[in-house]
Amino acid sequence: MPQLVQIPKAEWRSFFDRMSKGLLGKRAEIEVASLNLGDQVVAEWIPVLGITYDSHDDLLEVGLEGIDHMIDHPREIAVEENAAGLTGVAVVDGDGTRQTVRFREALMLPAAS
Repeated sequence: MPQLVQIPKAEWRSFFDRMSKGLLGKRAEIEVASLNLGDQVVAEWIPVLGITYDSHDDLLEVGLEGIDHMIDHPREIAVEENAAGLTGVAVVDGDGTRQTVRFREALMLPAAS
């Protein structure tokens, strides 16, 4: 089972600034889970543009092609990494909603003949 590692709040901005470049070319799925909403997939394997934390607005932004997913006032951020880089981010926001972002490599299709 994958191990999630908590990232201290003081390191969120620098951590995501470093990781964002390695996410280009990957795809992301975003799932939101709360008592009010249940579990909902809000983005399904969309190309990633980047992920950043804005300490001034206390906002984690996941930039996907055609979608900017904003997570207001994150309380906890944990990440999952492997040798290839970041594979997941689990966030508990200010309302207690758990949001999970999973990353995977884009599928490589064979060249047209």
